[in-house]
Amino acid sequence: MIKALKSKIKLLVVIAIIGTFVWIFVISPTLTFKTNEKKLEDAARRYYELNPNLLPTGERVGTVTLNTLYKKSYIDKDLFIPMTKTTCSITNSWVKVRNENGEYKYYTYLECGVMSSTIDHKGPEIKLNGDTDITLGVGEEFSDPGVKNVVDNKDGKLDTKNVKISGKVDTSKVGTYEITYTASDDLNNSTSVVRSVVVVQKFNSLVKKNTNDLGYYTGSNPDNYVYFSNMLFRIVGTEGNNVKLVADQDIANVNYSGLNDWLKYYESNLTSNAKKYIKATKYCESSGKIDVTSSKCNSTGKKRNVWILSAYDVYRAYSKEDNGNYLLNKTISWLSNTSTNEKGKKTGLAFSNSIYSDNYSFNYFLAKYNLGVRPVITINGNILVTDGNGSSKKPYVLEDYIKPVPQVNVNERYVGEYIKYGGLLWRISKIENDGTVRLISEHGLINSSGYYLIDNKTGSSKKIYNPKQKGNVGYIINNKASQFFKTNYIVSHEIEVPIYKNLPAYGKEVETKKYNVKVSAPNMYEMFSASTENSRIGSYWLINSSKNDNLKLGISKTGVAVYDEYGLTTEYGVRPVVYLNKDCIISSGSGTKNRPFLITK
Repeated sequence: MIKALKSKIKLLVVIAIIGTFVWIFVISPTLTFKTNEKKLEDAARRYYELNPNLLPTGERVGTVTLNTLYKKSYIDKDLFIPMTKTTCSITNSWVKVRNENGEYKYYTYLECGVMSSTIDHKGPEIKLNGDTDITLGVGEEFSDPGVKNVVDNKDGKLDTKNVKISGKVDTSKVGTYEITYTASDDLNNSTSVVRSVVVVQKFNSLVKKNTNDLGYYTGSNPDNYVYFSNMLFRIVGTEGNNVKLVADQDIANVNYSGLNDWLKYYESNLTSNAKKYIKATKYCESSGKIDVTSSKCNSTGKKRNVWILSAYDVYRAYSKEDNGNYLLNKTISWLSNTSTNEKGKKTGLAFSNSIYSDNYSFNYFLAKYNLGVRPVITINGNILVTDGNGSSKKPYVLEDYIKPVPQVNVNERYVGEYIKYGGLLWRISKIENDGTVRLISEHGLINSSGYYLIDNKTGSSKKIYNPKQKGNVGYIINNKASQFFKTNYIVSHEIEVPIYKNLPAYGKEVETKKYNVKVSAPNMYEMFSASTENSRIGSYWLINSSKNDNLKLGISKTGVAVYDEYGLTTEYGVRPVVYLNKDCIISSGSGTKNRPFLITK
């Protein structure tokens, strides 16, 4: 009997505990919530009694929020979420009133945390036709796809004609526009959805517009500069839906016979972001003697990611109106046309507008010679233009552009970008595996009397570049060139001197010699080693060496690689190549020629 009594007592205790728990966590909060709900409705009724002019007429619905009732002092004390010190939502809590059969009826909705009134408070669900995000090119027509259907949880399917639509799209201007669709149910619970229409400038449309649908640029200096792969290009024209670009200047001097391999090296230096937009293309390639004034391409080669201009491209860009052609360099540059001379040797066509007397000179050179190369690429024409006006100071910027972030290491940036350091302007020509950055100066060194010129006075007939041999250009550059600029961020680095049997040829070194230096001359085949047009660069020595005792290797004042074995000038300037410390960081700048990076450590 005692055991039975104890069991009953335990049961009563459990029931009491459960009852207490239910009271505290269920019944009491519910009662508190209902009390607050009643306070909200009573306050709303007083509000409309004292402001009868605010009562809705006809089938309209009036709404007063908890926030308004607080501000108008119709509720003196805050309504709290039960068992907390957090107030109920002042914006999502409201009382709606509507005239029904001559009598005003009130609908109260209170939201307090997880607790809320059961009254209908949800607006209809709106489904749109088409995509909620639409992208259009400038000038394209926008036709609103409209609303597919509207369904309310209480009122069912609603008429789409009653959906209010606001917002306009101006396809003549780049920008993001919003079209807002708003629907309401019988209790005036409303829902809005937004369709975003982005008007963008597609690259191919811009080119067609700027060339009056001709599809290609002409004249001496059209505003057709574009920044791609963090390097400067000129727009040649459209290729179907795509756009063809050419490097703004010669990148290097290369023998025609090694052109295919060198262009693969060039392509490897483009950013991975840019490579996604490159389209393999069949470029104009003609063989045999051609009419360089032809307005047609005689033949095309296989599909390539990177190639060079043809005589057809150059001729097409000529303008009779201003007697100019923006594709003409002040150097001698290869074209894609080839031929065979009277001795059966392969030759390549090249053009120049400064070496010869007229402005439009084409000549065939032996394929073994090293002449300027301006790579050509074709990119997806749907790529977006994000900035710029096409001028040299403000070129078009495309969506492949990777914007620099201050305080990031220089070795996280890209080949082709500019750095101002130590009183000189430099370009990044390579990011080494050890984190150091190979820089090539944009200009030759200048002293008080002009260009800093040096000779190879070693007493030896051999002219191989050697930083350890006194009197050798390599020795002078390594030991004396640094007096012209600061070197506190420059580190010594191992270089390879390529040595050839006779004329240098890309990838055809017979041997290389390694040296540890701080400053060296450029390699003829590295990125940006060619003479830069409109720069104060003068002549400069090259690191490439020949075993031929009469052959000196350099770039002449006219920007042409010297390849003859006789009549050479004995003095050339210095265009330094250095390695930047891996710990250098960017303090400011955008990496362009007009706004180069400034660096610190």
